[in-house]
Amino acid sequence: MLAEALEHLVRGVVAHPDDVSVRDKQLRRGSILEVRVHPEDLGKVIGRGGRTATAFRTVVSALAGRGGARIDFVDVDRRR
Repeated sequence: MLAEALEHLVRGVVAHPDDVSVRDKQLRRGSILEVRVHPEDLGKVIGRGGRTATAFRTVVSALAGRGGARIDFVDVDRRR
């Protein structure tokens, strides 16, 4: 549910919504939502001074409740 909600929010901000994908990774320290966007949209997703990214993190943490979730923003060209 968190991944779908975050993907919907990010698609509303970017210029290339088809390149947005959110993957939920389960790690020992908890879950992490990996957001992949087009390289031109990375600045829009992060925002000036990280304000937009902080807003995304605030909304997702409110939806997640106690479990919490971390968010990692990655451009499409970068591979992990």
